[in-house]
Amino acid sequence: MRKLATVLVAAAALATVPAAASAAGALDWGECPPDSVDLGQECTTVSVPVDYANPAGDRISLAVSRIPAARPEVRRGVLLLVPGGPGNSGLDRPWKLGARLPQEVRDRYDIIGFDPRGVGRSNPVSCGLTSDDVRSLTQWPGPDGDISENVARAKRVADTCARNAGPLLRHISTRNEVHDLDQIRKALAQKKISYWAHSYGTAVGAYYATLYPGNTDRVLLDSTDELDPDVLWRKVLANQAIGVEDRFPDFAAWASRPDNPDRVADTPGAVRPLYLELAARLDRAPIGSFNGNTLREAVIRGMNADTGFPIIAKTMNAARTGGAPPQVPVPPESVLQNIAAVAGATICNDVAWPTSVQVYQRDVLRSRARHPMTAGMAANIPPCAFWPFPAGEPVRVSADGPSNILMVQSARDPATPLVGAQRTRRALGDRAVLVTVSTGGHGVYLQQGSVCGDRLVTAFLVTGQRPGGDVYCAR
Repeated sequence: MRKLATVLVAAAALATVPAAASAAGALDWGECPPDSVDLGQECTTVSVPVDYANPAGDRISLAVSRIPAARPEVRRGVLLLVPGGPGNSGLDRPWKLGARLPQEVRDRYDIIGFDPRGVGRSNPVSCGLTSDDVRSLTQWPGPDGDISENVARAKRVADTCARNAGPLLRHISTRNEVHDLDQIRKALAQKKISYWAHSYGTAVGAYYATLYPGNTDRVLLDSTDELDPDVLWRKVLANQAIGVEDRFPDFAAWASRPDNPDRVADTPGAVRPLYLELAARLDRAPIGSFNGNTLREAVIRGMNADTGFPIIAKTMNAARTGGAPPQVPVPPESVLQNIAAVAGATICNDVAWPTSVQVYQRDVLRSRARHPMTAGMAANIPPCAFWPFPAGEPVRVSADGPSNILMVQSARDPATPLVGAQRTRRALGDRAVLVTVSTGGHGVYLQQGSVCGDRLVTAFLVTGQRPGGDVYCAR
């Protein structure tokens, strides 16, 4: 198709990643893009089909990176770092995460990163949304739970994506990223791959272990989504309301400490009702553009790590005093456009969504009643309700295959809560062991300071040994 070819030529010109042979050929490793930090990382590209139902048709190039094993004499293979999102770049993850990996892991693996299809330097897609639409991707209902404006925006985004994003958009999905992963495996000339998958990447990792079980070596799923195909991705999004409730007590304890310059209340028990009262007050009487959803958005975005707590507290204190909320850095609009297109395409192409507005309005009102902290956002209507492309067949995670999966999970994860990870653990059966750490936040290995959790994961990557059963790490 001429239009697709034009898009791919333009994207290749921007990529500045060395060319490579086809997925079955030898890779030509070279310098990475100039905006990468040179810590021994090298880059190449891997050619994959646009449409796996038509493998002889158009192709795209995936940007791939690596840091070779530090000790080739003890090298075991490759460790792919599967990024979250959907829509997150992974090309620079080897140098960003590689420095944090224990030496015994770096000794044994080539650390591999990649930009998923449609992302970053792998033929990036964009819907060309308006600045207002791309900078307000979280769908907050109105103060009374009404979703009329959300419905209009969801339809506008779906129509704009269908009109502007090009043919690749309909072939961006979790299943296709899984197939891309196997093409990368072939290009690396590996019979099996190990991988560390994070957040949304755990869907890619669990699906790969289901569709290509014989091609897996050591599988690490870090902060796992709930992957029941009968409720995907609606349940994943709805679970965030549970996750915020799980995580909020950590913030409340921090925000009520006497020595905290951003203290918001005298006791942990007073923080939650204060937050709800301030959000309701801003719903009734916004301070300019500072409304209840501005505060709610600060809570959602500040829960993933303790470093986000000051932003939440400063926003609450601004609401109380009538001041301005703190400014939060956001990525460039081009990055937001790319993330919006890929995230929307992935969740909409993966599985069919309800098309009835009434279904979403009902779910929003129910969610608001059960989880007032998120005010129905987690159940709101996405562009998928109006998506013009047919959805693919979701993957049902299977217990059939080798017992080589280690899951690691925070007890109070706001984005991928423990309840969802436990359900995926049950679906994987004896193939998986779950390590739960007594921390709050999103992302565990080398991110939460859990001595027990990090030790168990490192031992698994180095030796292949897992605990005899599910484990709870108290520290």
